[in-house]
Amino acid sequence: MKYRAFTLLMLLACLRLFAQSDIAKPAAQKALRLDLAFAGDYKETNVYLDNLSVEPYWSGSPNSNIDKLDFGVYRISVADKESGVEIYSNGFCSLFQEWQTTAEAKQLKRYFEQVVRVPMPSKPVHLSLTQRMFDGSVVEIFSLDIDPASMFISKEKPTAFPVSQIVNGGDHRHCLDIAFIAEGYTANQMDKFRADVKSMADYLFTQAPFNRYASKINVWAIESPSEGEGADNPGTGYWNRTPVGSSLYTFGIDRYLTTTRHKKVMDVAANAPADVVYVLVNTPVYGGGGIYNHYNVSTSDHPLSKLVFIHELGHGLAGLGDEYFDSSVAYEGYYNLSVEPWEPNLTTMVNFAAKWKDMIPANIPVPTPPSAEYQSVVGVFEGGGYVSKGVYRPAYDCRMRTNNAQGFCPVCQRAIERVIETYVK
Repeated sequence: MKYRAFTLLMLLACLRLFAQSDIAKPAAQKALRLDLAFAGDYKETNVYLDNLSVEPYWSGSPNSNIDKLDFGVYRISVADKESGVEIYSNGFCSLFQEWQTTAEAKQLKRYFEQVVRVPMPSKPVHLSLTQRMFDGSVVEIFSLDIDPASMFISKEKPTAFPVSQIVNGGDHRHCLDIAFIAEGYTANQMDKFRADVKSMADYLFTQAPFNRYASKINVWAIESPSEGEGADNPGTGYWNRTPVGSSLYTFGIDRYLTTTRHKKVMDVAANAPADVVYVLVNTPVYGGGGIYNHYNVSTSDHPLSKLVFIHELGHGLAGLGDEYFDSSVAYEGYYNLSVEPWEPNLTTMVNFAAKWKDMIPANIPVPTPPSAEYQSVVGVFEGGGYVSKGVYRPAYDCRMRTNNAQGFCPVCQRAIERVIETYVK
């Protein structure tokens, strides 16, 4: 009887695994795209559905559909509607969430475009979107039942642009795919664009930990032409018609280069497999921006462009926080000092055990003095996240703090590796 009972239990377990595998199987490796509107002010977030559509590529690894990193302010979760089994989840951030911490958000309401992509399901699903609040709690802010067979899911093909593969690391389902978008490059400057992308890729592979994954990274160049060169620059009165509408002076900060046109960004990005969307702007002006699992932007021709490029990639790919505290920003009280930040390279010491405590040698004091004897070790240095007190960083200097650093510190490298591994399995 015990043998029969054991056999029955094993059979049921196998059937359950088979059923979940069948549920989780995506349809033809395509993506389901949700165009959303995030709207509100400094204390209110409203989410509205604009459109559902199918995109030709889902480039994420089929072996890591469930997010275990828990990075990001928002989290998207997709569950099989019939069984309730979660089949996909991931975290991300948005420009709207950053705007909510500015002075303007206390004076008026605004909306920002937000595109979310998930693997195209083969059966009806329930989608849930949650937000990590300032006090650390998690609140559902949007939900939706989706039938992939619905006639209202658009099958319209994205506007086609020529695509060049600059680096071929292999099957996009098991590689990290970085898709560069040409911004501020005219139609006769695409040779320059491809050369600029190659230059960025070459630099990337000299930097740890990316140099250890050179055979697992694809780099794509999407050749989307602009009417003129460069991005909008309100500070100088320069305006240009470009594919994704990038602009300096985001939130009034001259070097902060972003776009509020997320739908346009993802329209262009749909031309290639894209785990990371990188907007490369053809200008010698200093600037950039990077938002976790949203997009990255930087410029091509400034003397520090390569350093800015990889700093912003740290934000957009791995959710790394800014470690500087002595540069002007538009944010007001970005971090709650009584809550542990989710960024893997910042801590308020509320739950430091969950961060890089395991990487600190026993003889290193915590907090760590910024004296010369500790400037090359992993420690806990006060100052980071735009404030000099109450937020701590893991290294005296790092690419996430200054352009003078030699590269990413060991803590940031480990965080980047953990993210890359989710794509290359």
